[in-house]
Amino acid sequence: MTLLNDQFFDSLASSKLDTLEADTLPPACYTSEEFFHFEMDAIFQHEWLCVGREEWLGEPGDFFTVTRADEPIIVSKTRDGSVKALSAVCQHRAMLVAEGQGNARAFVCPYHHWTYDLDGTLVGAPAMSRTCNFDKKAAALPEIRHETWHGFIFVNLDPEAEPLTPRLAALEPVVANYDFASLRGPRPEEPTVFPWNWKVMLENNNDGYHASRLHAGPLHDFIPSGLASFPEVPENSAGYYRLNGTLHRNAAFNATQRSVFPVFPKLTEEEQNRLLFVNLPPSLSLVVLNDTVLYLIMDPRSAGSHALTIGTLLVPEAMDDPLFDLKMKMNDQAVEEIVAQDFHVDELVQQGLRSKHAPRGRYSWQEGAQRLLNVWLVDRYWAEWDRRRGPSAPVTEIKRSGAA
Repeated sequence: MTLLNDQFFDSLASSKLDTLEADTLPPACYTSEEFFHFEMDAIFQHEWLCVGREEWLGEPGDFFTVTRADEPIIVSKTRDGSVKALSAVCQHRAMLVAEGQGNARAFVCPYHHWTYDLDGTLVGAPAMSRTCNFDKKAAALPEIRHETWHGFIFVNLDPEAEPLTPRLAALEPVVANYDFASLRGPRPEEPTVFPWNWKVMLENNNDGYHASRLHAGPLHDFIPSGLASFPEVPENSAGYYRLNGTLHRNAAFNATQRSVFPVFPKLTEEEQNRLLFVNLPPSLSLVVLNDTVLYLIMDPRSAGSHALTIGTLLVPEAMDDPLFDLKMKMNDQAVEEIVAQDFHVDELVQQGLRSKHAPRGRYSWQEGAQRLLNVWLVDRYWAEWDRRRGPSAPVTEIKRSGAA
């Protein structure tokens, strides 16, 4: 019996209510492979997906490859210095023309040596002169839409999707003084696959409720759950954020409890007494301290797994400090201890969600970010379900309007 029916999608309305009235999403949204495939169509085929940072492409010919929603993609810097996102699929027999990362003069298919310029143009196709009506211009690597937001590169597999950056206007005043585009950091390691749903990961990274409980102790007590807040964003916003006050200025996750790298120079006094969590679902989540930014890029692989890339950004001069490696090691040790607690919980939550006793629970006021994610998700689930089934029945519209 299929999970996907009007009753199931109408039931999602209660997850959009105000935080103190809302229910969590049904457990099947995290565990069902049928729902996962629906979600791939509803969200990952139409939304902006983070693939990396602009500084990963320093010189013309630099490139890296990713897979998003099972689409192999090349992100490259062309000869004129512009960034391109291209399908990595050779237009001859579907071999991938690039793997990993590096610098290339062109992308050469290793199978039959069709050769593509950095902008995707087909410039060489051996022994094709006898092929009838073969048009090299029509065999270029398909271009994939991309945008850059504060140094982060996003792609969208839907050529008709709304642009990203205009729908992030509500976040601009909040992120402006951190100047993300100017920040730099060590190139992240290859993504790691974890055995829990991507939403479990995103929810945990924005959960103000657990911080003073799961992470109780000197590495986290100066960022109490009671100082969390969850500002509303416009209905069409492509992102949302959480603020969390701190008990002292320029707090940080390390043994000193304070920033050890240069504080971002434009921060106001108010900003130096809080942390910021920024989310551009479904793929990017930022933990913004006053001297470092931790970024998490999520890539779902199944209902119960996702790949995760974790990187760090700082002011560029921080890496010139002779003590940079020691300071980073101190930060990393603290973050790893906190993250280990989170990962343990995430894995057990995924296990619990598979239980026949898994609830649709209720929220504390300190879980406002979960409700903001629900609003973002449910609207997109409904849009895809309505597209599949045709015009909505009047009773369905009445049920849904109660959650608006």
